[in-house]
Amino acid sequence: MIPKHCKSVILISTLILAVGTSLAEPVWETPAFWLESGQNRIKAAEQLKANQGFAKNVILFVGDGMGISTITAARILEGQRKPGNRGGEENSLSFETAPYVALSKTYSANQQTADSAPTMSAIITGVKTNDGELSVGMQVARQEKSAEVINTYKVKTLLEQAEEKGLSTGVVSTARVTHATPAACYAHTSERDWESDTQVPAGATVRDIAKQLLDFEYGNGLEVVLGGGRNMFLPETTPDPEDSDKFGSRKDGVDLTLRWLTQYPKAAYVYNKAGFDAIDSKQTEHLLGLFERSHMEYEHDRLGDKGGEPSLTEMTEKAIDILSKNKKGYVLMVEAGRIDHAHHAGNAYRALTETIELSNAVRKALEKTNPQDTLIIVTADHSHTFTIVGYPQRGNPIMGLVKQTGENGFAKDSNGLPYATLGYANGPGYRGQNGRPDLSVVDTSHPDFLQEAAVPLGSETHGAEDVAIFAFGPKAHLFHGVQEQSYIYQVMAHALRFKAGR
Repeated sequence: MIPKHCKSVILISTLILAVGTSLAEPVWETPAFWLESGQNRIKAAEQLKANQGFAKNVILFVGDGMGISTITAARILEGQRKPGNRGGEENSLSFETAPYVALSKTYSANQQTADSAPTMSAIITGVKTNDGELSVGMQVARQEKSAEVINTYKVKTLLEQAEEKGLSTGVVSTARVTHATPAACYAHTSERDWESDTQVPAGATVRDIAKQLLDFEYGNGLEVVLGGGRNMFLPETTPDPEDSDKFGSRKDGVDLTLRWLTQYPKAAYVYNKAGFDAIDSKQTEHLLGLFERSHMEYEHDRLGDKGGEPSLTEMTEKAIDILSKNKKGYVLMVEAGRIDHAHHAGNAYRALTETIELSNAVRKALEKTNPQDTLIIVTADHSHTFTIVGYPQRGNPIMGLVKQTGENGFAKDSNGLPYATLGYANGPGYRGQNGRPDLSVVDTSHPDFLQEAAVPLGSETHGAEDVAIFAFGPKAHLFHGVQEQSYIYQVMAHALRFKAGR
């Protein structure tokens, strides 16, 4: 089914692939095809009418580390998995059908290449800050211990504003819910790594991030929190419910999962797929789901998890079902957090499959919401050093070695060795100590393969280039051109008729 949001911008083509037709017979992409499809795009664009109304709901999707090269490669990989595609390049991820697109400048207050803490803070508060800091002004020094200083310079998040105005709010992530991107929605701190009280240094009066989630002082608190990070919520004397030989990390003796249940009416806490599936959205007002001690499993590995975990799509759907009961509306942030982690590991396969799952979650949100009253934004906090190189022929396996049009065998480097389409500028995939290996005898499409890197690093780094913003719904047309990352907040606040920062 085509999502309601997308009907005005979908290109309806007459592309028909005959069974058994090979890539050497491109009868379906004649000059007439391209000219006609281009005209259809023009007609669709001319019929677009900006939704000048205001939004009742806002759903913000963040692909952590989802640079444009990641989107391109994921698009091709998904397309190559589908029957009937010529080569995968013509495929589109769900959010690429958005009628409005812009670029976002991701630098932080003190770094050209930023981390997730200041970038998400800019997105959710409208204020750029220093690396490692969450939803505070740039006047705060990193690892500032004083709560008084933090309170002086903290900046209000969109979710805090929403709760003040009676809307429901939710945070969904495949990372720990205390990790930088989700934490920026509800916590204010000078150090993103102070997730549990165990990590807060002696003498500090700043509250740890997990505790700030329960101490949330706006409205009636977040209604939905789903992701990983159980370890940050359980005391060090409490066995983990899934890994009974492991314990929580909290030294204050407080079980924040029990506090959630006693603090909120009609509250539920779940830690596995069975508990998640049993939740009745109509009867549940506050749902906390913590499905791993640390980050959730990658989508590729999720079905092998001992306790079972919901997918990002399933968590998104459940969150919408709970939040949409509020007639005043809601604000939901959904993060595909493990795109970033796979890139840091130099593992393109998992980064791309996480991106495809994000696309699935966006598609589900488009299906479940009304395009007249729901603003849906898909963006990234920052990019990575991930590259797509060479001159591979159309339909060449995106995870494979470069094979050029009209040539037998693989393309070779100056030393006569084949090379892969995907790689990284730096990271753990560096193999240069003894010269590059012969990849013709390596399965580069294997999920555990680490793409080659030019510079040896234990962990691949972020990239500083602009990232994309895709938007559907009320005020989506305000996304245009190249914008500061903090502009995303301004559009969301304006769409909800909030005054910025209030």
